[in-house]
Amino acid sequence: MAQLEIKLKRSFIGRKDDHIATAKALGLRKIGQSVVKDDNPAIRGMVKKISYMLEVKELS
Repeated sequence: MAQLEIKLKRSFIGRKDDHIATAKALGLRKIGQSVVKDDNPAIRGMVKKISYMLEVKELS
């Protein structure tokens, strides 16, 4: 199964509460922190919602 490496690139300051909650649900707490998650529709939806804050790479 494919995986995604998701990295937080922008600050939570001034963001909507639901965008902050989405980033925290992905496991992201600090700028520059990255997590590896399985590629599924739920994760893709979370990434799409806050794509302006993230850098995403597909791992094989």
